Amino acid sequence: MLVLVAPGQGAQTPGFLTPWLELPGAADRVAAWSDAIGLDLAHYGTQADADEIRDTAVAQPLLVAAGILSAAALGDITPGAVAGHSVGEFTAAAFAGVLDDTTALTLVRKRGLAMAEAAAVTETGMSALLGGDPETSVAHLEKLGLTPANVNGAGQIVAAGTLDQLAALNEDKPEGVRKVVALKVAGAFHTHHMAPAVDTLAKAAEAVTPADPTLPYVSNKDGRTVATGSEVLTRLVGQVANPVRWDLCMETFKELGATAIIEVSPGGTLVGLAKRALPGVKTLALKTPADLDAARELIAEQSA
Repeated sequence: MLVLVAPGQGAQTPGFLTPWLELPGAADRVAAWSDAIGLDLAHYGTQADADEIRDTAVAQPLLVAAGILSAAALGDITPGAVAGHSVGEFTAAAFAGVLDDTTALTLVRKRGLAMAEAAAVTETGMSALLGGDPETSVAHLEKLGLTPANVNGAGQIVAAGTLDQLAALNEDKPEGVRKVVALKVAGAFHTHHMAPAVDTLAKAAEAVTPADPTLPYVSNKDGRTVATGSEVLTRLVGQVANPVRWDLCMETFKELGATAIIEVSPGGTLVGLAKRALPGVKTLALKTPADLDAARELIAEQSA
């Protein structure tokens, strides 16, 4: 059983969209999306530097566009389940037919702008904790006033809060944690700091009529599959200020009988987590179109 997953913010690197735009029809699709959301996706995906694409309002639609584009290049496939990490949930909602591509990108553009505005109120950020016991780490983070914003499984938790709180974490790591790594994001996402962005996105979502998922859609909120489009949309809005439970998503993949996971562009992060948390499950990251043949072989193998 194949699971198709989409990465979240921080996976982007300068120029990563360049090879994908060389595929037939890709540049035209990206140009149309750019016009629809008022952002030159081709420019940011090919020419912008790391600082420019670190901007939340740019990174989020860029990631969703790349995910949709790279999945389309796989051809007409029917995965057994779909999921996305953080903003990747919008990519997954497009995979599942809950949102059409342009609607997904339009909402994500508004999400990114609202989150960037919320992040500007207080200097905040996020850091990944590598190693350690999850329960011990969560208790320690809460003692420091930090939020376990991403519980990713495979020994990784991402803490979010003010820069002062994160500095305190660097000086006082939880027992067993090997390393604390600052992430290339512009704020404390999936925490109470993002509450204003939830309100903005909720208002934007009122104009959207979602369809029910055509594929099992696994939610970041609790790792459960969601059956209705209205519930998917409600969760997409709320997740802006709620922790990402990717650990529970991977548990659901296992329960559903996942035998292979493909991560769309810019793939790598979620495949890395799956390799540690889901031994025996085959994984493949779509980094460039050069990975498409191997992905198609894996898909054919799963369909046999």
